[in-house]
Amino acid sequence: MTSPVWRRGLRHGVGASIEHDAALKLLSPAMIVDIGANRGQFALFCADRFPGADIISFEPLAEPAACYRRVFAGMRNVRLVEEAIGPDEKETQIHISKRDDSSSLLPISKLQSSLFPGTELLETATIRAAPLGASIEADAIAKPALIKIDVQGFELEALEGCKELLPQFRWAYVECSYLELYEGQSLAPAVIAFLEDQGFRQTGEFNRVTDKSLGPVQADFLFER
Repeated sequence: MTSPVWRRGLRHGVGASIEHDAALKLLSPAMIVDIGANRGQFALFCADRFPGADIISFEPLAEPAACYRRVFAGMRNVRLVEEAIGPDEKETQIHISKRDDSSSLLPISKLQSSLFPGTELLETATIRAAPLGASIEADAIAKPALIKIDVQGFELEALEGCKELLPQFRWAYVECSYLELYEGQSLAPAVIAFLEDQGFRQTGEFNRVTDKSLGPVQADFLFER
């Protein structure tokens, strides 16, 4: 039976991202930082799976952010910050996809729109980006904490923006690509190496997408320290 939290999302047309259950079912975070929240799909999953955890989400696009606020209205343990995470505090351009959950701070490549039809560029917009520390102080991160990053090719830059606070997190859960789906993006080996340098070790790979001709395309990676 659908949980009350999931039903809250479905009333607004938002489904919980239950595909992450296998990756996260053994975790017990007290806080979740959700970078690249879109309409709250991951936050819905976490609010049901980890009902005692505080959730802080980041989403720079106005329309998905407004939907997120409607979904979680009245839930005191869930908070949204309407900005992107990156190494510098600035206004920057985002490339909005026809499917807005595929939008990125990097240009959308032809390979992305070929492999995932309907994710072509729709328009660009100016949004705010800042390091994670601009919104969260180290002593406000309840432990053990999980950081999730799903930012369509901008993973390494987002992690750079989190670097000072990464020691506060026990787990990192990051979507990475094996192929260049967004122009200039860092691929999975570089992201994995960065996290290993920060004291994490990879403990699993989940939800791998594979193309018959090109091989592995992308996957979700779980890390622990």
